[in-house]
Amino acid sequence: MNPASPRLNLHRTTSGAGPVLLMLHGVTRCGADWEPLLPVLAAHWQVIALDQRGHGTSPRAGSYLVTDYVADAVRFVREEVADSVVLFGHSLGAMVAAAVAAELPDRVRGIILEDPPFHTMGNRLAGSAWQAQFIGMRAAAQTGGSTDEITAVLAEIRLPTRDGGIQRLGELRDRASLAWSAQCLSRLDPAVLTPVIEGRWLDGYDFPSLLTGLLCPVLLLQADPSGGGALTDADAETLKSIASDCQHVRFPGCGHNLHRDRPEVVLRAFEIGRASCRE
Repeated sequence: MNPASPRLNLHRTTSGAGPVLLMLHGVTRCGADWEPLLPVLAAHWQVIALDQRGHGTSPRAGSYLVTDYVADAVRFVREEVADSVVLFGHSLGAMVAAAVAAELPDRVRGIILEDPPFHTMGNRLAGSAWQAQFIGMRAAAQTGGSTDEITAVLAEIRLPTRDGGIQRLGELRDRASLAWSAQCLSRLDPAVLTPVIEGRWLDGYDFPSLLTGLLCPVLLLQADPSGGGALTDADAETLKSIASDCQHVRFPGCGHNLHRDRPEVVLRAFEIGRASCRE
């Protein structure tokens, strides 16, 4: 094993003969972030949810670019999954899933991309509410404390609004959502967020060129950009224009964390692409 690619912790839910469904979480989260979907998915799939490097109980690492996460997932699919696989990624995990499918077209039979940020969190992050949120989250992870203490810190993160004002994160997300973020942050390497904050996260991640290698079916789930979604309409149209087989489902009024905030609608949309992914 490449020493730069750590052996990742995984949460495995098996139910027999279904295909392998590899779940890739977003930045600051962990494999357990998928729990709202797992009871339904496990009835049809062999589900594996990874803790990506620096997250959950997976090892901390020296570099946290998107391409590092891609290398980890490619190694995992090549070395630890015997059959072809379907990838379901959220945010960071969606960008990883797209790149893995392009690099391993003979191993990936389909991908579900939930609100991938692509260049929204790269070239256009500076000065945004996303950057302010990640700065506050890194500080909370560095300070640590109990879940309640981290939750209180998260609630007070100040985010710039489009009209020039300021809004607290606690005004946008309920306490249960903040508490789950706090649990994840308590196990996060704070260095994960440094390249995100500094705008280096996407270095070497060649969007949209990598999309030309996508040969499998793609199900693209887009949150509402006006409600906190990370995938822009322009990036969604770029993906649709290049991918050979892409179904696009929009979620008006829904924010970035679709699978936790609206698990029932995500599962309903998942059924749209399930047949083609299982072929």
